[in-house]
Amino acid sequence: MLVGRLTGTHQPNEQKLSEYECGFPAFEDPRSQFDVRFYLIAILFIIFDLEAAFLYPWAVSVFSLGWTAWISMMIFIGELALGLAYAWKKGALEWE
Repeated sequence: MLVGRLTGTHQPNEQKLSEYECGFPAFEDPRSQFDVRFYLIAILFIIFDLEAAFLYPWAVSVFSLGWTAWISMMIFIGELALGLAYAWKKGALEWE
């Protein structure tokens, strides 16, 4: 970094020093804690994303695997549906 600083051109301007990740200046302390609901939504997203990852290979091979594969996947989808209904009932998916 020191060599780059000494050999490169260092011409900071307003555009180079502006925020680039979110597009607007931060209005809070960057070290502030996130709300727990943010993490809960992220965990629920990962769970249902994994569900989709399990459904694709099953859908391709369901006719060659027989009724056992179909019944086991319906049980799996039913469990996930119950989990989604529970999270929805508890208000975990609502953002205030």
